[in-house]
Amino acid sequence: MSPRLIPITGQELVRLLEEEGFQVVRVRGSHVRLRHPDGRVTTVPVHPGETLRPGTLLAILKDVGWSKETYEQKRLGSR
Repeated sequence: MSPRLIPITGQELVRLLEEEGFQVVRVRGSHVRLRHPDGRVTTVPVHPGETLRPGTLLAILKDVGWSKETYEQKRLGSR
């Protein structure tokens, strides 16, 4: 595995999280709040055409309980 994460836009990440059972509970400006039935919650910034910064993506992965490896497997599997 490479040390860098695969880039993703906010909209793509929202779609990926929805496929994993997260539901959009609120949209305020360019931020989408998602909640999973088990209680996990995160906020994803959605700016059209812009990829998420690595630190932002890592924080979201921590919120949802995914490792880098889990993210990359799901990211590659969703294409």
